Amino acid sequence: QVQLVESGGGLVQAGGSLRLSCATSGLTFSTLAMGWFRQAPGSEREFVAAISRASTTNYADSVKGRFTISRDNAKNTVYLLMNSLKAEDTAVYYCAAASTVFLTSRIGAYDNWGQGTQVTVSS
Repeated sequence: QVQLVESGGGLVQAGGSLRLSCATSGLTFSTLAMGWFRQAPGSEREFVAAISRASTTNYADSVKGRFTISRDNAKNTVYLLMNSLKAEDTAVYYCAAASTVFLTSRIGAYDNWGQGTQVTVSS
């Protein structure tokens, strides 16, 4: 049974930092690309960051230089470190596992999703 569980969300002031984690089970984790997406109220779900099996990374322009995605294959866990947070980063953040071993930012390439964790940035 596949499970992805996000944690680490919360309320933070603009300019602050927050680290999200996504613990997974039931996946061949080390073989899969992983991604983070976010969705603000009334908005579409959007790509944030992705990381390949070999730890190649890709970021949305809106977070490049501020966010860092990483993975620990021994722990079957993916992380998102968010620095210099802005009010517009406020959203529910979702962890997802791709159906491919290759790096991808396409939502449709991700088969398994967590329930999300709320990140609220106050200005």
